[in-house]
Amino acid sequence: MKRVIAVYDVDPFYADRFAKVANQKEAVPFTVIAFTSVERLKRYMEENSVEILLVDAGAREMVKDLPARQILTLSDGELQPVEGGIASIYKYQSAEGILREVMASYGAAPEESPVAAGVPSTLIGVYSPVNRCLKTSFCLALGQIMAREQKVLYLNLEDCSAMAKLMPESFKGDLSDAFYYYRQGNYNWVKLATMVYTWGSLDYIAPVRYPEDLSSMTSEDIKGFLMCLAGEGVYDSVIVDMGQFGRMAAEILDSCQIVYMPVKEDIISAAKIEIFEEYLEASGRQKLKKRIQKLKLPYHSNFSRREDYLEQLIWGELGDYVRRLLKGRFHEQAVG
Repeated sequence: MKRVIAVYDVDPFYADRFAKVANQKEAVPFTVIAFTSVERLKRYMEENSVEILLVDAGAREMVKDLPARQILTLSDGELQPVEGGIASIYKYQSAEGILREVMASYGAAPEESPVAAGVPSTLIGVYSPVNRCLKTSFCLALGQIMAREQKVLYLNLEDCSAMAKLMPESFKGDLSDAFYYYRQGNYNWVKLATMVYTWGSLDYIAPVRYPEDLSSMTSEDIKGFLMCLAGEGVYDSVIVDMGQFGRMAAEILDSCQIVYMPVKEDIISAAKIEIFEEYLEASGRQKLKKRIQKLKLPYHSNFSRREDYLEQLIWGELGDYVRRLLKGRFHEQAVG
């Protein structure tokens, strides 16, 4: 069961709107409850525990003695300095921005953070030894379309990803930070939630800032990170867009229940596929080889502007291909 964030603001509509948006965010391991008065808040806290209390800056003195684990004030102007352990957050920013600041503050606390519990996520690996095969375009179309029916997280494991240029965000956290926390033994879902952004219908974590942050990770590091993330059960599916890991790719793909491999039909591309399959046989990974589903993706040439990329991706030829693919896969699961 999720823990509680209680919200009180002098504007009851603000608190209600924030709670509705926050409760739609699967990355947030809390239930957000809005309160219209301090009296109702106090009565609730007499019988229920509250992990985080978000209150209007003007009500700071009235709630400072309430037994919430952490209290944060919502400021409509200049942020107030930390006073008595109570920090401030600017209230007139996006709900996502407020939640990231709340999670960052909560995750920095020394006590144990809550862990989301649920059915482990399905890991979907997308990899190809062939270059320029529409792998990332396929991942993004797949993620956007799947996210309309279920909870989906997208991870890009390329050392030089285009994501940072495509997304209209200024990232405060990315996979470089997530990998650092994991390797230091300080990983938890609350910290990871501060790095989750949304593009269209799809949640994602921004790729690494520098190629070195990825190359310093071993295949066991990445596999362990993915298994830890999937084990949280926050998302139904996690799409892993693999980079050019060479033979390390097979070890990472071993952790994926579904593996898609975009292919091309030219002689060089076919030879690369053969070499990778021979490696799987030689390394005793016949089971992984059987799980790989090769895809001949439709090439698209009608993408004109970066601003329209998402809509063109979903409703173009590639989007139609993905919808047909998913209908076939879901049907097979239903009858199998």
